[in-house]
Amino acid sequence: MSDPNGPRALLTRIRAWLILFIVCLVLSGVTAFPLVTELRLMDASLDGWASPLADALPGLAEWIDRVRGGLETADAQAPYLLYGTDWLAFAHLVIAVAFYGPHRDPVRNIWVVEFGMIACVGIIPLALVCGPLRGIPFWWSVIDMSFGVVGILPLLHVRRLIKRLESVTDDSAPTTGSRRLARTAA
Repeated sequence: MSDPNGPRALLTRIRAWLILFIVCLVLSGVTAFPLVTELRLMDASLDGWASPLADALPGLAEWIDRVRGGLETADAQAPYLLYGTDWLAFAHLVIAVAFYGPHRDPVRNIWVVEFGMIACVGIIPLALVCGPLRGIPFWWSVIDMSFGVVGILPLLHVRRLIKRLESVTDDSAPTTGSRRLARTAA
């Protein structure tokens, strides 16, 4: 029976959490491409099957309708504005690729996890400053900030696991142990 706190088990848990984080980043990125279609579907659902939600949260329904209208107008009159959200999507995909480094060698690439944690913290001041400047309702900024809070939780856990992995592998060459372990576990 393998040790649940042994190097192999730690590496498996680290990789599982990183895969989850990567999948979430990719989904977040991919959904930023078809914004006009997504908002049309969301607005239609609030008038249809999700109307109880719209009735319970009329501010949400009004906001979704307003954003849909704005995106449709931008798409029709100035589609180049939506190019900015294409770059947002691309950035999510690129950041997801960066997390392959810690997946491959967690101890050596812990800095990527720490970078992700810094980015999650940075979401909060961005939403608090830019939200009001762009006329975003505060409750929507809270939703945006929740992505940073939710995102940092698995990264904190992964960082702790990586530190534990580092302590149980060769202290004289911390990356050698995890690289050797990663090769044998792959």
